[in-house]
Amino acid sequence: MLGGAAAAVVAIVTAGVLVLYGEPSQGTAQGPRDDADAGEVALDFLDAFAAGDVAAAAALTDDPAAAEATLSRATARLGVTGVETRAVPPKGDESFRDFRVTWTLGAGRTWAYDNRVHVVRTVEGRRVDWTPALVHPRLRDGQALELRTGDGAPGVVDRDGRPLLDRRAGGLEPAEKAGARILLPSMSRLAAERLAAAWSVVIVDARGAEVSTVHAPAGAEAGPLVSTLSGATQRAAQTAVDEVDAPASLVAIRPSTGAILAVAQNASAGDAPTALTGLSAPGSTFKIATATAVLGSGAAGAETVLPCPGRDRIGTRTIPNDGEFDLGAVPLHTAFAHSCNTTFARLAADLPPEALADAATSLGLNADFEIPGLTTEAGRVGPAADPVQRLEDGIGQGRVQASPFGLALMAATVASGQAVTPRLWRDLDTTVVSGYEPPPAGVLADVRGMMREAVTGGTATALAGLGDVRGKTGTAQLAGPARAHGWFAGYRGDVAFAVLVEHAGTAEPSVRAAGTFLSGLPD
Repeated sequence: MLGGAAAAVVAIVTAGVLVLYGEPSQGTAQGPRDDADAGEVALDFLDAFAAGDVAAAAALTDDPAAAEATLSRATARLGVTGVETRAVPPKGDESFRDFRVTWTLGAGRTWAYDNRVHVVRTVEGRRVDWTPALVHPRLRDGQALELRTGDGAPGVVDRDGRPLLDRRAGGLEPAEKAGARILLPSMSRLAAERLAAAWSVVIVDARGAEVSTVHAPAGAEAGPLVSTLSGATQRAAQTAVDEVDAPASLVAIRPSTGAILAVAQNASAGDAPTALTGLSAPGSTFKIATATAVLGSGAAGAETVLPCPGRDRIGTRTIPNDGEFDLGAVPLHTAFAHSCNTTFARLAADLPPEALADAATSLGLNADFEIPGLTTEAGRVGPAADPVQRLEDGIGQGRVQASPFGLALMAATVASGQAVTPRLWRDLDTTVVSGYEPPPAGVLADVRGMMREAVTGGTATALAGLGDVRGKTGTAQLAGPARAHGWFAGYRGDVAFAVLVEHAGTAEPSVRAAGTFLSGLPD
């Protein structure tokens, strides 16, 4: 634990004064020697002090009983794993020896300060003049030093200050009813790294009440990490997915700030973070991007009347509407509200190769972010030179992929009219790796109107009584015998969200989950 004895010196600059310290004490203890001079007594005391031999150190003082009691009590709560003392070679009066003590208080925690030992003559020989200040200059009778690590205090809280992760002796543990099950492991890793330095040493009185702080590394007394999660929103999200029999995920984002409000998955969805990184075909929710591309290119306006047959042959592909409903010729906004595959497939096939990818990018689906403690993937949408590929992409099939996080980000972009940077922490910034520019305001105004009509008179009328909800349903066909995934992406006020129900067959379970979520939000 300790180095060799006192021949060499180490230079340390303190408060502008050059102080020469001897090498660290050996940490060995021996009893009083009647013939010892003042310097030897001081060094013997420091050796015993460093060795943790309370009895031997106390015996070298002029009040062994008081010294032993105070030394035992004063350091019992420090969690000491090592002590090192370095004495300053004397200049003149050897009855005073300056020294530096360095405490090791567990992994990564060291604390050093300067002090002085005074040797006096007694009838038994030279002894250290005992005072509690020998342990620390500010320590007084009846007091003790205590290590504070924040155990039992919140390590992570939600936006309202409610604990999500508590600091305990074994590390960070979920607080009671913390929620956000999928987020807690990554939040815990980040918090553990940042809170490793969160410690301090305080002086406490005989009752254990704190008197003062004597040491706190920079940032060590900082409060818990404050997340952007909303406890009420998280509870509403978790309730919504827990009521679904199939695997279900939900992500909610505040459009005005990018704050991640909730991330929920039910038990059937497993432990993989599907809500944040699970990419799959978004189905007709992608018609938000297709409509953006069509409106932005000038190929059609919201009032442009277009055919919506029950089935259409486009190139080598035959595209049906769900149930092969036939609306005849209707305005684009009506085709969107009723999710006409035939209308949007033909529009997409006629777009330039880059148009769908550009529109998706402008809504955040190709964006990439580094959120501290979190891994996310919004989506993957590339250009398509083949018209058949474009028509499949245009209705959210083909090679288009998105996660619930990505579709919530898309809905937040439509709601806010600006590029949204998602964030999980109040005080930790998100790094934008690949950013984006939002669509023109006029285009977004039309898209918002279409999304409202989908709720008031289209495929999501089950949500019509829950306020000014705007959104889009989606059913994503899967390869093989697996049933289609159901989606809903939308927003109400300053809460944008996306719901995925896997293997649902239709979007109806996702719409129901969206209704449960919106009904559970606070006013």
